[in-house]
Amino acid sequence: MCRNIKVLFNFDPPATDEEIYEAALQFVRKLSGFHHPSQVNEKAFNEAVKETAKVAKKLLTSLKTQADPRNREEEAAKAHARAVKRFGLSEDHEHTHDHDHTHSHSH
Repeated sequence: MCRNIKVLFNFDPPATDEEIYEAALQFVRKLSGFHHPSQVNEKAFNEAVKETAKVAKKLLTSLKTQADPRNREEEAAKAHARAVKRFGLSEDHEHTHDHDHTHSHSH
């Protein structure tokens, strides 16, 4: 799941609130192990996503760099090339399958 969290710092235009929220959602999903929390955990889960997004936005707006801003199209092309290399996907591969599988990893 964490593979879905993308770098959001130093883009022109800056990361949107939606992008920050999606990263926060992925992070909370990973920490909790829930893709969709049960009704009893829904309030805590949603609050965690909201607070994580708030902290992430604060972080992104307070970070400084002298590097040139990243270009979204170039970064997307690099990510696609890494996926092709890693997973052996064809260049015209369409992502039509569901990536919301639960995996357990022991570290």
